Amino acid sequence: MAMKTFLNLPVKDLDRSVEFFTALGFTFDQNFTDENATCMVISDDSYAMLLVEPFFKSFITKDLADATKVAEVITALTVDSREQVDQLVAKARAAGSPRIGDVVEEGPMYSRSFEDPDGHIWEIFHMPLD
Repeated sequence: MAMKTFLNLPVKDLDRSVEFFTALGFTFDQNFTDENATCMVISDDSYAMLLVEPFFKSFITKDLADATKVAEVITALTVDSREQVDQLVAKARAAGSPRIGDVVEEGPMYSRSFEDPDGHIWEIFHMPLD
């Protein structure tokens, strides 16, 4: 069964988030974009819905975590090379990421992480599958 993944993330300022992720090279599907949300294309089968906090709250019954203070999830994305890991994290730094993680090498896996403007943690990694 083929499935697509939609990650839903609350954001304080939609325009700021779009600007940040555009600087990293991501694009947005305007068919699923309005003043409350935008659909960031990660791959053909993976998307991140960035929802302004009041709109995000309309879908949940729990309190909303402040990702600048507590970790809620680590979103991990694979890339084709170590160089691409470093390039994407460098773009995050240049776009104003509030935190850049150190290089982590575990066996064949090479990864680094960054936080987006709302504190969500993104891990970029390369792991050769040979």
